Amino acid sequence: MKINILICDTFSGLLPANIPDYQSLFFNLFDGLTENIEYKIFKTFEKELTKKLNKDELYIIPVSKSCAYENKDWIRFLFSFIQEIDKKKIPLIGICFGHQIIAQALGGKVEKSDKGWGIGVRESELLTADALSIFPGSKMQLLYNHNDQVIELPKEAECFATSDFCRYEGFTIGNHILTFQGHPEYTKDYCKYLLENHANNTDQAIIEKALLSLRNMQNMGRIAAKWMLDLVEK
Repeated sequence: MKINILICDTFSGLLPANIPDYQSLFFNLFDGLTENIEYKIFKTFEKELTKKLNKDELYIIPVSKSCAYENKDWIRFLFSFIQEIDKKKIPLIGICFGHQIIAQALGGKVEKSDKGWGIGVRESELLTADALSIFPGSKMQLLYNHNDQVIELPKEAECFATSDFCRYEGFTIGNHILTFQGHPEYTKDYCKYLLENHANNTDQAIIEKALLSLRNMQNMGRIAAKWMLDLVEK
């Protein structure tokens, strides 16, 4: 299987020494879930994208420090790519910023949330038969790190998970688009590193609540990863 990762940020200074680059989080996430994975990395933030789309390959738009509603050349460039990939029904995954920009590009709306920073593990209620068949116990628990939220879905989208903190925790479009507001690629150790080293000027109560969630709740990122691979393998 070929997995194309459309890198939208390098996160310079935000990665610990044991994480050489952001894409390595995905290498670890998918390791052992399917055979013979070939990765192709595109610097999307430099307007680098594949010129040929293949329905037998998976395309992933991950996180960025930028916002889906920002007026930047590379974001407008990515909008056009998302619209083309949707039109051709190519398997596409959106993670956090990717979830948001796919929504924005296809007619939805993203805004900075008045609920503040969502970080740590969060539990969501599952709403669709597909999601209920993937995650055990009718709940989804993932790691999070976001301030923006999707507030309106694209017309064709179906929300598969919701929570009190975030109405649209993920959505699907047909059988070719799957998005998560959460971070299946994160590990608890990486989330803890962010809380301990990059949470300056953050309310201590938010940090303590997030750290408690890391200790007491499950990270279902690998389960979400299997669902991602199903877009190509089914």
